[in-house]
Amino acid sequence: MTTQYFEYGEAELNHLRKKDKKLGVAIDRIGILKRQINPDLFSALVESVVGQQISNKAASTVCQRLNELCGMDSQRIYTLSIEEIQACGMSMRKAGYIKNIADSVVSGAIDFDTLPEKSDTEIIEALTTIKGVGVWTAEMLLIFSLMRPNVVSYGDLAIRRGMMNLYGLKELPKEKFQRYAKRYAPYGSVASLYLWHLSDIENI
Repeated sequence: MTTQYFEYGEAELNHLRKKDKKLGVAIDRIGILKRQINPDLFSALVESVVGQQISNKAASTVCQRLNELCGMDSQRIYTLSIEEIQACGMSMRKAGYIKNIADSVVSGAIDFDTLPEKSDTEIIEALTTIKGVGVWTAEMLLIFSLMRPNVVSYGDLAIRRGMMNLYGLKELPKEKFQRYAKRYAPYGSVASLYLWHLSDIENI
């Protein structure tokens, strides 16, 4: 299976350079960032829930076990007990959330095939009806599955930290965050890739 990456190029980068000089300097220093995407919405959502509040390495191990158990297939997950899902190495609560995602597909409550036709707001509203799926999780799906171009998540601690590092801020009220996010539009998702990179003080 071919690895896919978030697609962007000079048009988006030139826009960001023009709109924000400090971000432009960071872009020129860092160069192109490659971030892998998963176009399969169901498995991406499950993986996102698995990855909440644990390391990437631990999440990868759990996802591999879950994939071996059920192939990340909604129908097969639907038939599993919460205990069987939990045995892949996650908390009982997360196992319940994953079961909820499969239930929403099998019951027809959410049609993942039609999600790409909806707006960002409509997708967030639909996904957050599933218990265990919050706004941040839905926003990550918008970026890393649907490659939506203008997502800057206030709920993402690393993005906020990257913004504070970039602009030398001691605090970042939501209003100020939104002013920067508006500046990046309509390519906020590309700005987010760089803010994640800048969240690590070693990359400043």
